[in-house]
Amino acid sequence: MTSEVKGKAWVFGNNIDTDQIYPGIYVELTEVEDIKKHAMGGSAEPNLAKEFTGGDIIVSGTNFGCGSSREHAAITLKGIGVGAILAESFGRIFFRNAINLGIPAITCPGISKLVKKGDEVTVNFVTGEIKNLTTGVTAKAEPLSAYVLNILQSGGIKPLVKKQLEAMKK
Repeated sequence: MTSEVKGKAWVFGNNIDTDQIYPGIYVELTEVEDIKKHAMGGSAEPNLAKEFTGGDIIVSGTNFGCGSSREHAAITLKGIGVGAILAESFGRIFFRNAINLGIPAITCPGISKLVKKGDEVTVNFVTGEIKNLTTGVTAKAEPLSAYVLNILQSGGIKPLVKKQLEAMKK
């Protein structure tokens, strides 16, 4: 993972729950290739998986990822190659699932008012600076802890733990 990502914004409102991110009717699917086809399938952008380019950025208002604790919601976004998720707040379990899978989930007050669908956005994971390159507006996100940055740099919690266990064997 690099310290910065640049991508096109996909903007959603408040209270985007896990059924909007990944509809429960597909929960029996287990392979990422199948799961990712349904990213945001219950939302206002049901064709997002077909139009999304790896590295694009999801922007939302408050409470993104509320609802069930299904990990499928985060898996589907990782599967389509989301560069980052910017929201004014997150559902607690979704936030941890995203981070644990290596998806940058960043809290930024007011972000939904600063970005429109299709805007080009950069996010610096180290400084927390978010730039809307289309409008020139800059925002400051809540900084991620060193521990969270380490998880993201490792590609997720499982790769991090595996790396730590291998280092202990040496």
